[in-house]
Amino acid sequence: MQKTTNGWLSGFVGMLIFSGSLPATRIAIQGFDPVFLTVARAAIAGTLGLALLLVFRQTRPAKRDFLPLAMVALGVVVGFPLLTALALRHITAAHAVVFIGLLPLATAIFGVMRGGERPQPAFWLCSVIGSATVVAFALRNGVDASPVGDLLMIAAIVVCGLGYAEGARLSRHLGGWQVISWALVLSLPVMLPLTWWVRPASFDGISHAALWGLAYVSLFSMLIGFVFWYRGLALGGIAGVGQLQLLQPFFGLALAALLLHEAVPPEMVFVTVIVVACVAGARRFAKRTPVHRPAA
Repeated sequence: MQKTTNGWLSGFVGMLIFSGSLPATRIAIQGFDPVFLTVARAAIAGTLGLALLLVFRQTRPAKRDFLPLAMVALGVVVGFPLLTALALRHITAAHAVVFIGLLPLATAIFGVMRGGERPQPAFWLCSVIGSATVVAFALRNGVDASPVGDLLMIAAIVVCGLGYAEGARLSRHLGGWQVISWALVLSLPVMLPLTWWVRPASFDGISHAALWGLAYVSLFSMLIGFVFWYRGLALGGIAGVGQLQLLQPFFGLALAALLLHEAVPPEMVFVTVIVVACVAGARRFAKRTPVHRPAA
């Protein structure tokens, strides 16, 4: 029980950190090209991850771990940041952040496929209701924003769900911060040269806000958040703790209103209450109840 509780607490901290990712990305792309932003944040976080691995003298992963680590890198180091950065050229952060409501369901599905988890049927009911509530909220408040932006966000959710599930599975024997650090290090040989290749011609005209946005997504979204998130998924279960992401859109919307002065619909409070209830239900039914057979 203590292990599961610690997992949910760690996952909640990770979710809070990730809530600032889309608003920070929205700020950063006002000064940086989305491709540069994607490779630069990976290069910065990868350099820090490499330093951590060297300082703490971590043993290199086994050969069987390199393919899953590559999937983590493709999902959360490259795929999700690039796709969301491209999407935010077409839609607002307040509109994009509600698509995160689909991420818990995607994570749970990949948790079953890749992590071997088998939640109770009631868990899926809570997950679907929560996801449907967030999606309905999104459709009511921006259905005609941009089909291109919406499709990019859906693709980002799919690759991110896979990256979360693979990372959580690896965290069970490698450790949370080690998984994201190794995934970032795997991407360094590509990300470092690309960062130099696509760098802006000059940094003189780039605002301090854009630089702070780059710093946030590099340090917190790309590294520190995953330390808590992967630990939470490994301890509390991929499918269950992943449902905390249902809360992320509402923290993200609050940040978008505070930092970007984007409009937030008043019905958000009502929708949040429903989502919180779904998260609580998902936590209760995340693990299948074992069947006790009478002794012969």
